[in-house]
Amino acid sequence: MQYLSTRNNKLKESFLNILFQGLSKEGGLFMPFSWPSISIKDLRGKNYQEIAHDVISPFVQDDISDDDLRLILDKTYQNFDHKNIAPLVNIEKNKYILELFYGPTFAFKDYALQFLGNLFSHILQNMNKKITVLGATSGDTGSAAIDAFKGKDDIQVFILHPYQKVSEVQRRQMTTISEQNIHNIALKGTFDDCQQIVKQLFLDNELQSKTSLTAINSINWARLIAQTVYYFWAYVQLNQEKVSFIVPSGNFGNIFSARVAKFMGLPIDRLHIVTNENDILHRTISEGKMKIEAVKKTHSPSMDIQISSNFERQLFESTNRDSDQVQIIMQSFSEKGEQILSDQITKNMQLIYNTYSVSNILTLETINYFNTQYNYLADPHTATGLYVLNQISNNNPVISLACAHPAKFGNAIFEAIKKQPSMPDKLKNIFDQNEKMTILDNDVNLIRSYILELI
Repeated sequence: MQYLSTRNNKLKESFLNILFQGLSKEGGLFMPFSWPSISIKDLRGKNYQEIAHDVISPFVQDDISDDDLRLILDKTYQNFDHKNIAPLVNIEKNKYILELFYGPTFAFKDYALQFLGNLFSHILQNMNKKITVLGATSGDTGSAAIDAFKGKDDIQVFILHPYQKVSEVQRRQMTTISEQNIHNIALKGTFDDCQQIVKQLFLDNELQSKTSLTAINSINWARLIAQTVYYFWAYVQLNQEKVSFIVPSGNFGNIFSARVAKFMGLPIDRLHIVTNENDILHRTISEGKMKIEAVKKTHSPSMDIQISSNFERQLFESTNRDSDQVQIIMQSFSEKGEQILSDQITKNMQLIYNTYSVSNILTLETINYFNTQYNYLADPHTATGLYVLNQISNNNPVISLACAHPAKFGNAIFEAIKKQPSMPDKLKNIFDQNEKMTILDNDVNLIRSYILELI
């Protein structure tokens, strides 16, 4: 398996070469040269780790031995709190919820980042190499990455989050980690500002000359293929011909992982993308117009995003892998903050995706409705998807993704149902611990200097 870039389709890189890189030198995202296919019937009867092996191994091939990959996967999921790793809950005929909050930080990001942490450790122990992990988070990626990499000797971790724009639980999950290799930066700006600085630093020659910068955001290809696993896992638990998924979306990584599953042969009928009031993905796909608007603060902060990094991967596919065209589109969008997409690109995306925007008020009403109607308590990100699940009817199963444990968003839950969610013991403990973070202005040079002082 070789990899090209969304901005250079002539590139040929190995899995190990792209694993530690954030972006290609042209600023593009890595993609496989071709899509491997998987026999669904061969997956039936297997457990989560076995399906993960079958989905991930074609993208890795000879770069990691089969036995080593199995060991990495067994270690990755051994501490998840549910025997099925990602259980499927049936609430009505043909309506399901895929629960993805049984990892150590109670969010779907654990399913990929625990894998990434164990993968990095395995490779580094044979390389005599030190790396610097750099990431931006709108809430859950940061805590999942910090848990996955804390205490690892050869890895320094720098996570940027938007100051005062994540929930208290999300913040404390990051800032109460005391290990010396963990560095939290609270940026006075939005998640998009954090993400932009991370992208700039990955293309910074001075920083790259002094350390090996590594991406853990969903721009890292290994994260996407780890997320692809639970779409196959959900499907094989149902004895149906086709299935549709509803995915609350911010940075486009989780929904594109579903698209990868479809490329690999998973019989997906429709993919439903749900945004909150920060609805650029909904507007782009339904109208063909990418336009940045002011970021609105919502009850679902992990989706408070205007620039979705992984959307470039979909553009690449929708232009028939024309990296020159992608380069032009992304350069124009970066300069002007808006871009009209061609009818061909827009129609191609509409063949695959339905899109929706769910308001703050509807999010709270949905939390209340599912709690009352089904005795099911959902976090506000999950609730955006459940709103759509409640609206649509389908002859085939529809699975909506549950992104995080409701206890991580107690304020929104209280506003919706007038009582606090029950708190897992692991989350209760963080309120008694000291926090460790550095608050910095929205300035790439300040962030660069801070990192250089500590590596």
